[in-house]
Amino acid sequence: MFPTTLLTTLLLALSVAANPVLVDRSPVTLPISRRLNLTSVHNLVRHDQTRAKALKARGAAKAAGASFSEAAVINEPVDNQAVTYVASVGVGSPATTYSLLIDTGSSNTWVGATKAYVKTSTSSQTSNKVSVTYGSGSFSGTEFLDQVTLASGLVIPKQSIGVASTSQGFQGVDGILGIGPVDLTLDTLSPATGSTVPTVTDNLFKNGVISANEIGISFEPSITGDDLNGELTWGGTDSSKLTGSIGFIPLTTTSPANEFWGINQSIKFGSTTILSTTAGIVDTGTTLVLIATNGFNKYKSATGGVIDNNTGLLRFTSSQFSALQNLQFVTAGGTFSLTPNAQIWPRALNADIGGVAGNIYGIVADLGTNSGEGLDFINGFAFLERFYSVFDTANKRVGFATTPFTTATSN
Repeated sequence: MFPTTLLTTLLLALSVAANPVLVDRSPVTLPISRRLNLTSVHNLVRHDQTRAKALKARGAAKAAGASFSEAAVINEPVDNQAVTYVASVGVGSPATTYSLLIDTGSSNTWVGATKAYVKTSTSSQTSNKVSVTYGSGSFSGTEFLDQVTLASGLVIPKQSIGVASTSQGFQGVDGILGIGPVDLTLDTLSPATGSTVPTVTDNLFKNGVISANEIGISFEPSITGDDLNGELTWGGTDSSKLTGSIGFIPLTTTSPANEFWGINQSIKFGSTTILSTTAGIVDTGTTLVLIATNGFNKYKSATGGVIDNNTGLLRFTSSQFSALQNLQFVTAGGTFSLTPNAQIWPRALNADIGGVAGNIYGIVADLGTNSGEGLDFINGFAFLERFYSVFDTANKRVGFATTPFTTATSN
């Protein structure tokens, strides 16, 4: 007869084999830095419009089953100048630390734009070339599998990364941390066309490092160029950053917005409908809030703002600013409002965009095309700095929640 303890151990082992134990890992946070990277004036709007054009073209090509060539669509040079968030990411063992832009509008992770890739014992080159275009930049190079360290406890042993041999539009940063939907990686490799590349989030979830396939992002408005004032949470959300519940919005089925973190929403200025319910995207790689031309013209008329020749942004008088009403983004998850203060560029940073000290510039800009094309707005991080955002791959949804900065008057 087996001793009782041995019998118990055998029964427990059989039970575990039949029903694997799921370890409930707590979400892990990574501090991220706000960076103002403006190399020339009168380029912020053009930067975002060119990116929007490329995103729409890429999404439309993917939906049609065709390859996307930026050269066929985008022919306007754009300097690397925008407001971005960057994360410090380790690659290799021992790790080399790279400053990578956090981008929900793309999904490949790559390095080498500024700091060279350092091979270590964990580096393994594949037979693939990799290439991605962003509208506001591009890179091409070679695919490697390597150990990627995102934060303490967040280690991916064999993450696909691109190592750039050439890149454009990424001065001052080393590459991109792509956290968009995995399908955006389709056909970025050659000759391995027709396949996708698991994102860092996918691999963290697959390897059991995080218990939920989702990301929470906290941004904060700022009146200085560079701040360590953001946070990215893998595997869940950080409730300490919220002042309200998260309102979730199903991902849109409308093409080409459905190729990204796309949602449906309408936009109202006070009681005036600026943009009827339509599809667009949420994108950390876009600085401003872009809305379709017909909606932007309504906003411009309702606010009384005029296009400023130096910055390309709307310019308001003091009385017009005082009369601004809330700009409401109406979604299935609730209504999320930008206060008048949230609708303007930080006045302390006017000089950085070629503006005049004391002037009041808006953060709502023209997308460049009328509505009806399936991607009619982009909620960039001028919006995201006022709301906590959640990108939930498992449940195919995006969430927003109010924060202490939703009604801040910092601008």
